[in-house]
Amino acid sequence: MNDEPAGTLFCPLEFRYGREPMRRLFSREVRLRRALEVEGALAQTQAELGLIPREAAEAIDAAARSGKVTVARTEALERELRHDVMAIARSLAEASGSAGRWVHYGATSNDITDTALALELADALALLRDDLTALVLAFLAQAKAHRSTPEPGRTHGQQAVPITFGYKMAVAAAEFARHRHRLDELRPRVAVGKMSGAVGTGAGFGSASPQIEEGVMRRLGLTADEAPIQIVMRDRIAELGNWMALVASSAERMATEIRNLQRSEIGEVAEPFDEARQVGSSTMAQKRNPVVSENVASLARLVRAFAIVPMENMVQWHERDLTNSANERIVLPHAIVLTDDLLTKLVGIVAGLEVRPKRMQENLARDGGLEMTESVMLALTARGMDREDAHELLRTITRDPMAPPPPQERVRANATVRTFLAPEEIDEIVRPSRYIDAAAAKTDRIVDRLQREFER
Repeated sequence: MNDEPAGTLFCPLEFRYGREPMRRLFSREVRLRRALEVEGALAQTQAELGLIPREAAEAIDAAARSGKVTVARTEALERELRHDVMAIARSLAEASGSAGRWVHYGATSNDITDTALALELADALALLRDDLTALVLAFLAQAKAHRSTPEPGRTHGQQAVPITFGYKMAVAAAEFARHRHRLDELRPRVAVGKMSGAVGTGAGFGSASPQIEEGVMRRLGLTADEAPIQIVMRDRIAELGNWMALVASSAERMATEIRNLQRSEIGEVAEPFDEARQVGSSTMAQKRNPVVSENVASLARLVRAFAIVPMENMVQWHERDLTNSANERIVLPHAIVLTDDLLTKLVGIVAGLEVRPKRMQENLARDGGLEMTESVMLALTARGMDREDAHELLRTITRDPMAPPPPQERVRANATVRTFLAPEEIDEIVRPSRYIDAAAAKTDRIVDRLQREFER
């Protein structure tokens, strides 16, 4: 993809981050081919409408597909002309022979660049959709496997009532499923081009302008921006940027969750680690650090930061200026490549996650039954005690939870509690099974719904 010597590469996306299928979409070669595809579609549509000779359109389209228009030649022309699209048009005209006089006929630069960008974005969104599908399925697999695996729920970093690890995974699956729904909704708003000339009115194409635009977009599998200026309106790109920021935030949320659960003092899960070869620390040989989860979190912060620039680009002077042009060449490929990268890394983490049910059970037990205080309060209220009184009683009983005896034994021995509840009832109320069963049942409902959608 890059003909520069490896040691001279500058951008980390070229050698460290991103997957080749996504990076390739934004390579100079592929971007040039997209622009030529648009020029070819324009010529073919104009010939279909009788606006240029049929043989000229065929020659232009053949030249656009021939490989004769090269990155090297267009770059050489751009250095001379100081205009990137004019360099492409002139290079295509050279390759088209006598038909070259009809290349780019009636079009303006952004008719080509924005429509080519729409083609790139359509392909990129298809890859991102595949990423989300794979991620949801990975979460669903963990949710099914651990639907009944007890785990402490946690709020404010403190153990709360019991849940199951499967429910945690099902919640994540539903979150990323919503992102795929959003992607499906925004794709028709993002994959739009234009073929309406300077300032967007189509005047240069004459009365055939609507037919030209419709024909070009039909050939390319796109729709047209119904109300462009000289460029496709940038609220569309801003929406994509904000969608990627949402995805990145969800990815960081789960990467952070896994990192926290892998902490030595919690130890309930661990991200995949190649025990045979992987090194955790250059000095502490025993370390098994959650480096991929940390990498996901790091990249997610950058993707969110990239969302700001497309919103700035919505502000144009009159019917257009160039303030969006340079930064979009940097922001869009980087944001998309990194979103793809962090999603595929998260798929690997979730699919290969080491889950430790024994440690989860140990952590549940370490609080001495504190996690079931809510259940006791509800039972006392149901038996006639004022809820606020029950809450205050249990708050008092469970003060200093580390002091003996364990909180659950204090609850059993309390005279007020025993006034309302028999010892065997207390034993049943403080069992976490009801909470675990509720979490498992809800997990099943989420999994069943999402499997019907994602496995068809």
